[in-house]
Amino acid sequence: MSEIRSIFNRIAPVYDQLNDWLSLGQHRIWKEMTVKWSAANTGDKVLDLCCGSGDLAFRLARRVGTNSEVQAVDFSPELLEVARERSKDYYPTPNISWIEADVLELPFDDNQFDAATMGYGLRNVTDIPRCLKELHRVLKTGATCAILDFNRPENTLMRGFQQWYLDNLVVPAATQMGLKEEYAYINPSLERFPSGREQLDIARKAGFAQTVHYPIANGMMGVLVVTKQ
Repeated sequence: MSEIRSIFNRIAPVYDQLNDWLSLGQHRIWKEMTVKWSAANTGDKVLDLCCGSGDLAFRLARRVGTNSEVQAVDFSPELLEVARERSKDYYPTPNISWIEADVLELPFDDNQFDAATMGYGLRNVTDIPRCLKELHRVLKTGATCAILDFNRPENTLMRGFQQWYLDNLVVPAATQMGLKEEYAYINPSLERFPSGREQLDIARKAGFAQTVHYPIANGMMGVLVVTKQ
C-alpha cells in the first residue's frame, strides 16, 4: 500500500495530463457517464473514492448542488492538494471535503451516503473484496455506486491495440517526464485486475444485490454499477 501511495504522490503534478494521454482525451466523457450511473440527485450526500485530483468529485458536486455534501477520499496527500488548488478555480466553491484516508478503512459510520463514485482506483487497491465491503457498509439502503476503471478487452485485436498503446505511447510519454517506473505499473495492474464478470461476482459477495458491468471504449474501460438493497 505504501508503495502505491508513493507512486501516486510522485505523479500528482502531471496526473491530469497523463490521464488525457492514457484515455485519448476521452476520460471526461467516461467520468460524466459514471456520475450519471451513480444515480446521484440534488440534495444527496455523496462519496467519491480514490478521488485523485478531483475530476469526479467536481462533477458530483455540480450534480447534487451547493446545498449538498461531497466527501472525496484519497490516500495521496499530494493529489489531494492538487484537488484543493483546483477547487479554487470554481465559483461558487464546491462543497467538497477532501479527506486523506484508506478506502479499505473508511472513516465514516454505516449507512451514510446516497450515492458514490470511484474512478481508476479499484484496480490499485490491495484488497478489492474488502474495498467493496467497506463501500457497501457506508452506503445507505438503495444507494448506488459507479466504478470506472481500465479493463483488459476480451477482443484479441483490441487487447493487442491496448498493449501497443501502453508500450509505445503512454510509457514513453511518462519516461520523458521522468516517470517511467511510475507508469510501468499499469501493465501488471491490468493483468491482475478482475474481468467484468469477476468484478460482478466479487461485488455480489460483498453484499450488493444489484450489479451490472458496462464495457466501454471497445472493452478497454468498464463501469461497474452496484446497488445496496
